[in-house]
Amino acid sequence: MSALTILRMRIERIEASKHRRGRVLVFLEDGTCLKVTEQELLDFGLRAGDRLDDEALERLRAASGVSNVKAAAADLIGKRAMSRRTLEKKLKEKGASEAEARYAAEWLEAIGALNDAEYAALLVRHYSDMGYGPARVREKLYEKGVPRELWEGALETMPENGGQIDRFLQGKLRGRIPEEREKKRLTDALLRRGYPWSDVKAAWSRLGTELSEE
Repeated sequence: MSALTILRMRIERIEASKHRRGRVLVFLEDGTCLKVTEQELLDFGLRAGDRLDDEALERLRAASGVSNVKAAAADLIGKRAMSRRTLEKKLKEKGASEAEARYAAEWLEAIGALNDAEYAALLVRHYSDMGYGPARVREKLYEKGVPRELWEGALETMPENGGQIDRFLQGKLRGRIPEEREKKRLTDALLRRGYPWSDVKAAWSRLGTELSEE
């Protein structure tokens, strides 16, 4: 390829993508296909037959890269809620640079589509409804990439442990007095769900039975 061709790359044709709405395919004379959005098409005034110098081509590549990452980010967040940290990680796994992933996340935050505080509250409601206690919910907040400074505010919306534990035990026992083996099994299940020992012991007391400290 000659130096002249490198400096002045000709646009062979421009086509709308058949698979992605709003995506435009720009075919260059060297066989390269740039995937841009309609916004870049307008901003750069792209037409078939135009020639792009190196500087214009680099600016077009950078702009289309950002737009494509933003589109990928919007697609991910549209499928399911997630934290900013998880979103950026997924974008980088798809090939985005750290700067592109950060910019896309900031854009989604600016338009209100990404909000870690709201996501934290959503997770707390979800796992509380599943019968998880505070310790287990904290584990989930960590796993989902929620910043630690948002945990306590979200956890304040959880129901009181006592009511949650009482409903669990009443649902399992249905008025029966459990044998020690069953009592231990249910106690272990509650501890695995993230409820503190003191709250579990208090719940057994409310049912008229004592829990061994062993």
